[in-house]
Amino acid sequence: MDKITSIGCDLETFSPINLAKAGVYKYADDPDFRILLFSYAVDDGKVQTVDLASGEQIPADVLAALDDPQVVKWAFNTSFERTCLSAYLGRRLDPAGWRCSMVWAATLGLPLSLKDVGAVLNLDAQKMSEGKDLIKYFCVPDKDGHQHQPSDDPAGWALFKTYNARDVEVETAIRHKLAHFPVPEYVWEQYEVDQRINDRGIRIDTTLAANAIHIDEAHRAQAFARAQELTGLENPASPLQLQEWLNQHGCPIESMAKEAVDEALASATGDVRQALELRQELSRSSVAKYRKMMDATCTDQRAHGLLQFYGANRTGRWAGRLVQVQNLPRNYLPDLAQARALVRDGNCEALEMLYPSVPDTLSQLIRTAFIPSDNCRFIVADYSAIEARVLAWMAGETSTLAAFENGEDLYCATASAMFGVPVEKHGANSELRQKGKIAVLACGYNGSVGALKAMGALKMGLTEDELEPIVDAWRAANPHIVQFWHEVDKAATKAISTGRSVTLGDLSFEKKSGMLFITLPSGRRLAYVQPGIGVNRFGGTSITYWGQGVARKWQKLETYGGKLVENIVQAIARDLLAEAITRIEKAGYQIVMHIHDEVVIDEPADSGTTAADICALMTQLPEWAAGLPIDAAGYECSFYQKD
Repeated sequence: MDKITSIGCDLETFSPINLAKAGVYKYADDPDFRILLFSYAVDDGKVQTVDLASGEQIPADVLAALDDPQVVKWAFNTSFERTCLSAYLGRRLDPAGWRCSMVWAATLGLPLSLKDVGAVLNLDAQKMSEGKDLIKYFCVPDKDGHQHQPSDDPAGWALFKTYNARDVEVETAIRHKLAHFPVPEYVWEQYEVDQRINDRGIRIDTTLAANAIHIDEAHRAQAFARAQELTGLENPASPLQLQEWLNQHGCPIESMAKEAVDEALASATGDVRQALELRQELSRSSVAKYRKMMDATCTDQRAHGLLQFYGANRTGRWAGRLVQVQNLPRNYLPDLAQARALVRDGNCEALEMLYPSVPDTLSQLIRTAFIPSDNCRFIVADYSAIEARVLAWMAGETSTLAAFENGEDLYCATASAMFGVPVEKHGANSELRQKGKIAVLACGYNGSVGALKAMGALKMGLTEDELEPIVDAWRAANPHIVQFWHEVDKAATKAISTGRSVTLGDLSFEKKSGMLFITLPSGRRLAYVQPGIGVNRFGGTSITYWGQGVARKWQKLETYGGKLVENIVQAIARDLLAEAITRIEKAGYQIVMHIHDEVVIDEPADSGTTAADICALMTQLPEWAAGLPIDAAGYECSFYQKD
């Protein structure tokens, strides 16, 4: 028999664990997990289906190929197949040689579901619509907790086998359709590193998480009882009931939204004030992530699969899954360790006595539920203002670049350039620093007054009248960035309109085979499907492309120079992080999590490695980023926290 060079595969599985809620690692970790069907195609040949539920066995040569890094294994969302097969075999299959057609689709701006990709590509073979009902019947326990067997519905089982085989056919057809746009091999290397990080997982302090949930429940029950006693309402957590009560007690309020409650609290007194404060306590969602942690934690006391490679398919950045580590609340408590100890001990009484808000305290402690392995510590390293640095570097904004190279505070330097006076963080004109900060955060991608408001400018004490002058001052102080927006818009428009390649500095724009490609300095490409030139709501020309919009509907979308610049800058920042992650792993360190532009390393307590060592690896510039003034800072901790 000829040696196998590639396998395309798809599984149908059973587990009592809710896959969407707990993730594939815990799903496959359950003792009742089973692989029911294994369909595969060797070297893109005829699809074979192994009926494991009926006693058939996977052929020996196929099993050997799963372990062979020289054999390329394909699936759509490969992490599911590899994790489930690992559980079936009783050993972890290394990611080497495993490739994911979902990632391939993502690199081209296509949807992240097999059904939607097949529909968008107009494939001859499409995912069967009957699958949803078949999965519900055979793959999920019935209401009594029992598993349906093939013999319970022989006709349905036969159809299920056809469905399983069809998925392999669709996945294969997707790969053939995308063959002219291969994923660079270094991106697949980054994918393998990502899969090893997800396999490794991160340890969860389940005692802390469980007690945080219990404390929250007890505190909410007490707050609810106090609100009932104060208002006389049957359900004071009901927005309608409480709104009516407030109106009757001299506090006219249009809604119970947080902003309206905050505004009413500014002048409220007596019982009305207490009722509004209790409303705030009851409406805070402080333990949802603790519940997610408990749902996702496996028998090894670790949560796995928290990050999805190329989850943001416009830029290629990672997306959070399950616990959503990309949007963890920040911690500001000066005595974080003390508060953590009280929660871990389940001491609700002391927590209520020492801290003004139990929900807020629990929220600030969410990060601390991520803990190192035994006899280890966390080393955390974070890029400093990476997007602002990349933007200034790409646009050639010399004043900003000089500020970075000289180690200046960016917000002070920006405010100084905007207002023409020296600005020091804790000195002269320090009040202007906040305006510089909000301008940097909101204006870099052609944002205007609306962007300032979205960034919370009004909540920071700025007035409506100040916003437009801040935008004007920032743009006047950053003329090269403003010019860069227009140049990127012009280059993309020209490439779409003429079909000719356009070069702009280290970027290139090309329309090819119904796609607009923007090649980044790293060589990686951003892709926009079916680009065109349209008319925006203001009557001007706009760039259009097709992508997933509201409710993941495939539709025509608009973009413009500032938004394209945002995609480009975030993608370059992603490339820097991806290369740093690979470099750190190759150096022998174990990354257990990364969040935006930050890496978290599980390091033996006595290794001698310092945060400075990791920052040195983070800031090694690839050849394509010569001249970029990159910087990183780091710290050590015994539980995860924001320094």
